[in-house]
Amino acid sequence: AGSKLREVFDKINNLLSGKAVQTEGQTVSVTQHPQGLEFVCYKLAEKFVKHGEGEVSFHHDSAFPIAVVLSGIWELHPRVGDIFLAHLHKKCPYSVPFYPARKEGTSVEEYQRILGYEVHDSKVEEQDHFLKRMSGMIRLYAAIIQLRWPYGNKQGAHPHGLSYGWRWLAQMLNLEPLADVTAMLLLDFLEVCGNALMKQYGIQFWKTMFFIQKCYIPRIEAVTSSGQMGCLSRLKNFVQKCLQAEEIPLPKGILTPSFWRT
Repeated sequence: AGSKLREVFDKINNLLSGKAVQTEGQTVSVTQHPQGLEFVCYKLAEKFVKHGEGEVSFHHDSAFPIAVVLSGIWELHPRVGDIFLAHLHKKCPYSVPFYPARKEGTSVEEYQRILGYEVHDSKVEEQDHFLKRMSGMIRLYAAIIQLRWPYGNKQGAHPHGLSYGWRWLAQMLNLEPLADVTAMLLLDFLEVCGNALMKQYGIQFWKTMFFIQKCYIPRIEAVTSSGQMGCLSRLKNFVQKCLQAEEIPLPKGILTPSFWRT
């Protein structure tokens, strides 16, 4: 509910503003320790990324309530946003976007970690689980860049708005595609913020969609084996439908004005 989200936002904002906050039966304040504020900014940013790779990866709609709170906190407390990006880029290099190359002397295990895989006792997580986590983080990022906290003063620009999404998309299309990963990330990104990018960039956006269909999807196909076609097929269908309709659908779960009256 919108009222619940306001409570969460106010509590986080109060904590970061140095006010005393009640939690689990005790009162805490960042002023209790010289590094209290820095610690809270770090842990809070880390927590938002964890919501992306956990909550959002399983429940796509949850990207929007989480993102709108982070967007508002980022506006008032830029340090949280900076640290959030650092955590996000480390956990999901594709959010830069960046495909790290393996450097000489880097072990296979270490390289898997750099690519974003979880490695425990020399066992690398399964590909499906890895893709799900990356998907959740990209969806959260795509939601953040288009949302603003509705109760802020909105005097300045969004601290990390749609221009960053436009840049992400352009940089993504300049990279050589990877099997599995590229098709999934593009689809996630376009499903969540394609509508907002379409409204903002108009004809330039449609030129990009046409480029994806005519030039980039064939390049993804060239590196994709027959067993990995699922996500690529969904991306192809999505782009084709959007081009035919000359419209990008609103993302599922977007917060409507009526949500804030709940």
